[in-house]
Amino acid sequence: MIKENPSSFERYLPLVTAVAMFMQSLDGTILNTSLPSIANDMNYSPLEMQSVIVSYTLTLALFIPLSGWMSDKFGTKKMFIFAVFLFTLGSLFCALSIDLLTLNLSRILQAIGGSMMVPIARLAILYQYPRNQLLKIMNYITIPGLLGPVIGPSLGGFLSDNFSWHWIFLVNLPVGILGMILAWKIMPNYKNAVGKFDILGLVYFSLALVFITLAMELSSVGINHYSLILALVFFAGLLFVLYYKHFRKTEKPIINLNLFKIRTLRIGLIGSLITRFGISGLPFLLPLMMQVGFGFSASKAGMMLLPSALTTIAVKPWIVKIVKHFGYRKVLISNTLFLAAIIFVFSFMQKDTPLMYYILLMIAYGAFTSIQMTAMNTISLSDLNDDQASGGNSLLAVMQQLSISFGISIAALILAFYKDQMDFYHGDLVTAFHLTLITLAILTAVSSLTFTKLKSNDGHKLSE
Repeated sequence: MIKENPSSFERYLPLVTAVAMFMQSLDGTILNTSLPSIANDMNYSPLEMQSVIVSYTLTLALFIPLSGWMSDKFGTKKMFIFAVFLFTLGSLFCALSIDLLTLNLSRILQAIGGSMMVPIARLAILYQYPRNQLLKIMNYITIPGLLGPVIGPSLGGFLSDNFSWHWIFLVNLPVGILGMILAWKIMPNYKNAVGKFDILGLVYFSLALVFITLAMELSSVGINHYSLILALVFFAGLLFVLYYKHFRKTEKPIINLNLFKIRTLRIGLIGSLITRFGISGLPFLLPLMMQVGFGFSASKAGMMLLPSALTTIAVKPWIVKIVKHFGYRKVLISNTLFLAAIIFVFSFMQKDTPLMYYILLMIAYGAFTSIQMTAMNTISLSDLNDDQASGGNSLLAVMQQLSISFGISIAALILAFYKDQMDFYHGDLVTAFHLTLITLAILTAVSSLTFTKLKSNDGHKLSE
C-alpha cells in the first residue's frame, strides 16, 4: 500500500466519512416526502415517481465497483474529492430539471459521484484502523451521517410546501463544498497495487443488473407485457452466467466472487440483501400512504418520520455494548424479527390514528433499524484483511445499494399488484398500502433465517 501526502489530521478521518454519509442520507430522505410535489409539478402520478429513486440507487450499484479500483489506482484523496464534485454538480442539475427524463438523468450523474463517495471514505477507514476498532469507528461515523434522516423528511416537506421542490437538491451545494474542503485538508491518499481494469466484467455485471431492475420497474408501474418482462429476466440470468464464466478465468475481476468463501462476509451480505428487501420499501411507502392515502401535507408526512430518525441517533452509543453483550448472532436474529413485527403493526395505521401511536412506532422502528444496519455492516467486514478490504468493501456497497433499489421496486410492485389485481377490496387504496406492508413484514421475518448460520463467536475480533 502506498500513501502520498500523509496528513497530520488523519485522526479526523471519520469526520470526512460522516460528511459523505450525511450527504447521501440527506439526499435520499429529503426526496421521499417531496415526490408528490415533484409529480404534481411535472404532471405525473405520485405512484409513478419511484424511478427517481430507483435510477439513483441502481446507478450507485453499477458504478460502486469502479470506486475500489479507482481509489487504489489514483488515491483515496483525489478520487473522493472528484466524487463529491460530481455529486454536487448532479444536485445542481437536478434542481434545474424540467421533466422526469432530465431529472432521472441528473440523478444518474449525482449517483455516479455518490457511488464513489461513501465507499472510498469507508475504504480509507478500513486501511487506517485495526479491526478491533472497526465496530466503534463504524458506529461513530454513522451518527453524523444519520443527521440526514433527521433533517431530510421534515426539511423536504417544509421546502416543498413553502418554497419549491428544487430546494431539496440545492441544499446539497454548500454541504458538497464543505466536504471537498475537509477532504483536501484531512483525507489521506492511500494507494494500492491494481491490475488492468475489468471492462468486460463490468459490462456483463452492469447489464445484468439493468435488465433485472428494468423488469421489476416495468412490472411495478403496471406495464404487463409479460413476454418483455420474461425476456429481460432471461437476459439478466444469461449475463450473470457469462459473468461467472468470465470471473473464473480473469485474474482481477470487477467483482471477486471468491470473497463469498469468507463465511461472515457471505452471511452478512446475503442477510443484509434479503433484510433490506423488506425494510427498504418502508421509507418509500409511508410518505406516500400518508399523503396519497390519508391526504396529509408533505410537511406533516415528513414530521411523522422525525421520531424514527432521532431515535436512530439516540441508540447509537448503546449499540457497541449490546453487540458485545449478546453477540452478533443473537442480535441479528432477534432484531430482524422485531423489525418484521413493527412493519406488520404499521399496516394498522389509519388517517385518524392517534399521534402517539405513530410516535411510538417510529421510535421503535428507528431504534431497531439503527442496531440492524451497524451489526450487518460490521459483521460483513469483520474477517477481511487489507488485501481483501477494497473488494469486500465494494461488494458490501453494491449489495446495500441493490437491496435499496430492489426494495423500492418490490414495494412498488406489490403495491401495484394489490391496487390493480385484487378484486375483494374494491379500489380502496389505503387497504392496498396495508396489504403491502404486511407482505414486507413477512419478507423481513423470513430474512432472519439467514443469520441463524452465524456462530456464537462470530465477530469477536470487532468487540475485543
